[in-house]
Amino acid sequence: MTELRIDGVSKEFGSFRALDNVSLDIPNGKFVCLLGPSGCGKTTLLRVIAGLESPTAGRVHVGGEDQTELATHKRGMGMVFQSLALFPHLNVAENVTYPLTIRGVAKAERDARAEELLDLVRLPGMGARRIHQLSGGQRQRVAIARGLAISPKVFLLDEPLSALDAALREHMQIELRQIQQRLGVTTIVVTHDQKEALTMADLVIVMKDGVIQQAGAPMEVYHNPANAFVAGFIGTTNLIPCEVADGTISALGHTMPVVDGDRVAAGSGPAQLSVRPDHVLILPKGQGIPAEVTFLRDLGDSRQVMLNADGQELVANLPQGSDVQLTPGQHVGLDFRAGERVVVT
Repeated sequence: MTELRIDGVSKEFGSFRALDNVSLDIPNGKFVCLLGPSGCGKTTLLRVIAGLESPTAGRVHVGGEDQTELATHKRGMGMVFQSLALFPHLNVAENVTYPLTIRGVAKAERDARAEELLDLVRLPGMGARRIHQLSGGQRQRVAIARGLAISPKVFLLDEPLSALDAALREHMQIELRQIQQRLGVTTIVVTHDQKEALTMADLVIVMKDGVIQQAGAPMEVYHNPANAFVAGFIGTTNLIPCEVADGTISALGHTMPVVDGDRVAAGSGPAQLSVRPDHVLILPKGQGIPAEVTFLRDLGDSRQVMLNADGQELVANLPQGSDVQLTPGQHVGLDFRAGERVVVT
């Protein structure tokens, strides 16, 4: 069942079009990440869904109901802002139950809900504490609990983990996903972090210039990008000018037959070949595509190799323990693993 439907939504700020005819169906209970660079329109789309911005054109439907003209507080949505927007003059429990307070819910019911939600976000017994007494991760949990206070139909979060350090951010990714799975609430998270989107989401929506470039399951988007922008934005890839003709791909003076597993999302003519660093094969000099090693660095479980092939900068990853011995300035050959090549426009 579709919980949220965005139908032809555009949003203009003066002469600037932040959203351009965006349409989207989000099934009930899914965890969705809106992903893209700064200024791509993802936060604007979230604000339109929440009712914090009115669309210039288009409609927003929740649970089959047109909510385009409905006030924010009547939409049954919870929201966590990037700034968290916690109230320093209220204690933790009062912050969590603030949405209930302004709705006139009785104190006994609010207190019970605060206890329930603080248990859910692993802050039991901390309702009387002040916001300044909490760590960054604890404040994050309070904001999440407050967003869930009204048992929302849709839970919206705008870059909720961006201010946390790397280790805490990864921990909170797991916690947020566990909470969402436990409650089954439709959740939409805005992020610019591709790793965050790939590891958390059921559905990834990649945006650029106010337009959805691709929507799909994380591994579908990663392995089958719809275009060169998606290929380059999701994970690390090598984008190489190429020519497609008669079942072959020609790049860097090397012609390769298209085989099972290769994804060619382009007709005959010029295109771009996307090859992930793990799929760049380093061969002895004289084999494959001539290249020069320009830089090496360890990444823990792998070695990253920077190469130059006919003026094209390329990246390859070698597993630690590989018997391939390389030094900067060394001349080698390259090939791209058959069945793992993607041609995009």
